Amino acid sequence: MRAPPLRQMGLMGCGIRVSRGPSPAARSRAGRTLRQLVPPAPAQFGSSLRQSHQVACLGPARQATASEINMAFSDTTFVNLSIFMLLLASSVSAQSSFRPPALVLPVRKDASTLQYVTKINQRTPSVSLNLVLDLGGQFLWVDCDKNYISCTYRPVRCRSAQCSLAGNDGCGNCTNGPKPGCNTNTCVVFPDNTVTHTATGGEVAQDSLIVASTDGSNPGRSVTVPQFIFGCGSTFLLKGLASGTVGMAGLGRARIGLPSQLSAAFSFHKKFVICLSTSYTVDGVVFFGDDPYNFLPNVEAAGFLQYTPLFINPVSTAGISSQGEPSDEYFIGVKSIRVGDKAVKLNNTLLTIDRQGNGGTKISTVNPYTVLETSIFKAVTNAFISEAAARNISRVAGVAPFEVCFSSENVLGTRLGASVPYIELVLQGQNVVWTITGSNSMVYVNDNVLCLGFVDGGLNPRTSIVIGGYQLEDLLLQFDLATSRLGFTSTLLGAQTTCSNFKFTSTA
Repeated sequence: MRAPPLRQMGLMGCGIRVSRGPSPAARSRAGRTLRQLVPPAPAQFGSSLRQSHQVACLGPARQATASEINMAFSDTTFVNLSIFMLLLASSVSAQSSFRPPALVLPVRKDASTLQYVTKINQRTPSVSLNLVLDLGGQFLWVDCDKNYISCTYRPVRCRSAQCSLAGNDGCGNCTNGPKPGCNTNTCVVFPDNTVTHTATGGEVAQDSLIVASTDGSNPGRSVTVPQFIFGCGSTFLLKGLASGTVGMAGLGRARIGLPSQLSAAFSFHKKFVICLSTSYTVDGVVFFGDDPYNFLPNVEAAGFLQYTPLFINPVSTAGISSQGEPSDEYFIGVKSIRVGDKAVKLNNTLLTIDRQGNGGTKISTVNPYTVLETSIFKAVTNAFISEAAARNISRVAGVAPFEVCFSSENVLGTRLGASVPYIELVLQGQNVVWTITGSNSMVYVNDNVLCLGFVDGGLNPRTSIVIGGYQLEDLLLQFDLATSRLGFTSTLLGAQTTCSNFKFTSTA
C-alpha cells in the first residue's frame, strides 16, 4: 500500500504511531522506520493524546522522503491511516538563514465588543488563533483548558532561564495532568483579562509561533519562532472577550511580550507599529520592526510621524504584580489640553505620575473610548460644548455611554470627519501636539445624533487619562522600546489613506 500524501491526512506537523499489527516482523520494520524519522514523544504531552498514541515532531531540518514514507507503509497487511502519521518539515524557523526585516499581523475591530482582534498561528500542526490585541498586555496568553493539541508544546520549568525571563521564579504543580497547562514543577505567571480585570495563575509554556514577514508593502513568507514563550490561561478568562477569541496578545514592555520576543528572534529593532481600522470588515495592521509602512495609494506613513517620549510608570498596573515591579503599559506626557485652540484649565498634578503610580496618561486598545478623570472630563467637555455652541451646533440628550451629544443638523462632513472643534493634547517635546479631529472625537450614534467619544472615569482613577481605541483609529503609532519613544501621526485621512489600506495580498 502506497502512503497517501501527508497533506491529505490533516495533521501536518505531528507523527502518531502505535505498536499493534498482525506480525512482529511487520511491526519491527515499521518501528525501525519510524524511530529513524520521529524522536520519542516527550513526557509532558497531554494525557488525552497519550492514552492511545505516542505523539512526536520532526525537527525543522528533517524532512521525510517519499521512499521512507513508502517503506513505513510497505506492509499492506496491517497499515492504515490510523496506524501512524508522519511530519513534514515546518516552515522557516527563527534559526534559519532568512532574517525578515519586519513582521506583520492583521487586526480587525469586533462589532459587538469594539475590541481589536488579531490572528496569529501557533502550535504543531499550526492552528490559526483569534486573540484580542492588548497594547499594554504583559504577554500572549491562550486558553489551554480546551482543545490545546500540539506536539511542540513544552512547559517551562521553574527556576529555568525562561522562567526568569518571564519575571517569575515560583513553582506550580498540577495534579490533573500531564497536559498543556497542567504539569508539575512548572513556572507560573498570571494571565490577565484586562477587559474584565480578571486574572489567575497559569503555566508558562513554549510552542511554535508562525508570523508573516513583510517588506512594508505586502506580507511575505511566513517565519517560525519555535520556542515562543506564552502563558496558559483558563476558559473562564475568556468571558467578556470577543466571540471566537481564545486569549489575548500582549504588546507591552515585558521581556516575554510579543515585541521583545520577536525582535530577539529575528534581530530587528525593538519597535512595533499599530494602525487600527475603523472597519468591522477590513483589517488594520500591526508591524514589528523598522519602516517602511506603506499604504495604498502609495503612501509611506512613517514620513508623517512626530515624536514624544514614552514614560515608565514605576508601579505596575497589572491585575497581579510584585512590589517594586514597574508597569508594562505605555504612558506619555500630556502637559496641557486645548479645545478649539484655547487652553483648558486643569489640575496639572493629575497629568503626572506620582510615587504610587497614580495619574498620568496611557494609551490603551482595550478601552473603546478615551476615559478622563472627572474634573478633566468636565473641563474638556464644557469647553467643547461652548465652542460647539459658537458654531450653532445644538446639544441634545446623551446616549450611553456618552454624556455629551449634539444634533447633526448643523455639522458638516469633511475629509477629516465631522466639522467640530479640534481637541489638542500638548505633549512633551518641541511643539509636539496630538490633534484629535472630528473623525476621532465624534461618534455617530444615528443619522441625527453624534456624540463626543469621551467618557467620565470618575474621581481618583488609577490613570487620569486613558486614550482609547476610537481615538487611535486611522492613526499610525510607532512604539520604540529601545529608545522609549512614541511616534504618531495625525489622522491618515489627511494623507488620503486609512489603516485599512495596507495590501494584505501576499507576495510569498
